[in-house]
Amino acid sequence: MTSTTHSRPSGPGGPPPDKLGFTVPSGRRRVTPVRVGREFRRDRLLPQLLRKAVLDDEGQQCVQVRLSAKDAANPAARALLDTEAGTAVQLLQVLGDTEYAALFPRLIGHELDTAEPFLLYEPPRGTAVSRIHVMGAADQEVFTRDLMLALCLLEGQGLVPRGISPASVLWDGAKVQLWGLESVTRIGRPRRPWGRSPFCPPEQRGGEGLVDPRDAVWSAAQVLYRLATGRPGPADRPPADLGDHRKLDQTLRDAFAPRAADRPTPAQVLDLVAPGAARRVRLAVPPDETRPHHDAFEEALRLKRQAPASRSRTGSGSGQTGAEVLCPYCLESIQLDLGKLFVTDSRMQYKPLDLKGINNPVRRTDIMRGAVQKCTADPEFPAHYIPVPYLTYGRPLTVAMVGQSSTGKSHLLTQMIAAITDGGLEPFGLKWQSVNPEQHARFVRDRVQPLRSGKVLDHTPALGMDDFARFVESLLITDARGQVRPVAFFDLGGEDLVRTDAALRFLLGVDALVFVVDPALALPLPQLDHARERLGVEVNRDGDLAFGTVLDRLPKSGGYLDVPAAMVLGKADLLRFQPPVDRWLTRPPAAALDPALIREESRDLYGLLRRHAGQAWLRPFDAIRRCTLHVASATGGQEDQGRYPAGAGPRRVLEPLLSLFALHGLIQVPGGADALAVGEAPALEAVPWEEAGQAGQAEGFETPEGTEEPEGSEGSEGGEHQ
Repeated sequence: MTSTTHSRPSGPGGPPPDKLGFTVPSGRRRVTPVRVGREFRRDRLLPQLLRKAVLDDEGQQCVQVRLSAKDAANPAARALLDTEAGTAVQLLQVLGDTEYAALFPRLIGHELDTAEPFLLYEPPRGTAVSRIHVMGAADQEVFTRDLMLALCLLEGQGLVPRGISPASVLWDGAKVQLWGLESVTRIGRPRRPWGRSPFCPPEQRGGEGLVDPRDAVWSAAQVLYRLATGRPGPADRPPADLGDHRKLDQTLRDAFAPRAADRPTPAQVLDLVAPGAARRVRLAVPPDETRPHHDAFEEALRLKRQAPASRSRTGSGSGQTGAEVLCPYCLESIQLDLGKLFVTDSRMQYKPLDLKGINNPVRRTDIMRGAVQKCTADPEFPAHYIPVPYLTYGRPLTVAMVGQSSTGKSHLLTQMIAAITDGGLEPFGLKWQSVNPEQHARFVRDRVQPLRSGKVLDHTPALGMDDFARFVESLLITDARGQVRPVAFFDLGGEDLVRTDAALRFLLGVDALVFVVDPALALPLPQLDHARERLGVEVNRDGDLAFGTVLDRLPKSGGYLDVPAAMVLGKADLLRFQPPVDRWLTRPPAAALDPALIREESRDLYGLLRRHAGQAWLRPFDAIRRCTLHVASATGGQEDQGRYPAGAGPRRVLEPLLSLFALHGLIQVPGGADALAVGEAPALEAVPWEEAGQAGQAEGFETPEGTEEPEGSEGSEGGEHQ
């Protein structure tokens, strides 16, 4: 991928222009010579650099907003640029060529996964109002209308700009243009300090409560007051002389209320200056096309709730030393046998462990923790060894990653383990310890540390014809009740997951599955075309072959498979500007599991896949009774020349595993594990329809002939700017 690597200006008679490669909003790649001017910083508190540029393939003038390599090494700075790009892309998709598009800067293209990320805009229209001393009453009315139109449009997308100020609002004498899109955040997110007084509202300045669309109304009112009087207003109350400015007083008096709850909404202010305009704005936005897919999701959950539950596979650990457990490899029962223990020597060869001379209980426990036991339960199975702690805490929990090659399974699993070791389970009352310290240290050394430093991990090696699946990492998880359970993770190569021989026998004993969906393979969206070209893959409308092979191999009892599962839209950074991925990928980590939010995320991802990928990609959800859907990115961005430019910044990698832990009872959630995945039945669904009809007739209501059974239905945060 190509981009400018320096900031020297070029012009006629100067050095040859640089080559600039970027993605246009449609998803197409464009590579062009570029000539750039001198750069400057629009705001000394923000990292973005601005400069004029000319794209020489078409002679197109534009403005480049970029980060230097030094600033781009800061994840918070990259997050700001991501927020700006995502907002610009979303507005362009929603507004297109409507009259409202001119209210915002128009994006030409972007390149974000590189050492010096940048955006390209059409040239700004107008002058920053910070250069205007005062504005006449007639212009103030048009200015207010346009600014409130912009706020209404953003609110309609669930967004609020936190950075409205005289520096971010442009005026050309006839129309407003709102810049500062890096300040945008989502309604309902926790407020963070941002901006300068008096333009940031009091609650935002203090980081109190949740973001509200009326936050921006305060900022807009302060800009209007500055334009009407030539001076800033007070930072925490209405101006004392507001009554001297009749127009301002009539439309924005309540906008200066210190509390957002006491201010008018953008639509209410807009209708004061332009009656009916708020309704016209709503009609201009394309209709919601997700409703049929959301309805299909609710219907699928209703059918799952009504299906009889098959045998449970979510038993908890008993904690009884010597109890039999299922060997995760040969699937025979095995229990601790002190006569079959081994440890590894300096050459990583197994040698027998004799505990007879070790009487110190502390030393004995420590040695056994690093020991393994040879499993001889199936003499025909190749030699295999089980870590001793795996045998001493009752029923283990095995988790298998599923997906064909290059879907990012290994990167995702690595970041899951890294998030656990970083304390990601603590808010949920869980603690961890390695099952085998030597194995864990090797996993961290060979996978976690290289990935965190920005190295792309190698593909998972394929098994030999006579080899068998082994777990790559195992942990001891202690829940809030003090119960300990071993958790082991299998990560096979995609070519192994489509085999039908004994290599997949381990699946018969697996307790949980993580199906990883590669968006480049699943979704025929144009913004993924460049990724497909770079990876050498094509859209597969028939779904992931590994999904089908694994599902067909699992034992089935009743209408659904009863192995808890999570489907993960991996590499979600490829779609970080695509609704609904943008909404979930930027959510901050949760400190508690909310079943309603998990179902909402599942519904949104189900809708995305059903609408664009087709039902084949939803086969795990359709086949498994308790299955949740999630978005995640193991790296936060795409590789550039074999490395991740700013290191691998994971997003939401732990959420799928937390859901599986809840489905297995390690985390307690309201309503229980079933409610987490399939929801709770509404009142009408919970009562048999015949009984409901009889009750209705008893009360004097008649059930019309032919009435059918009703369907159950339920109705970027970047860095801080202080």
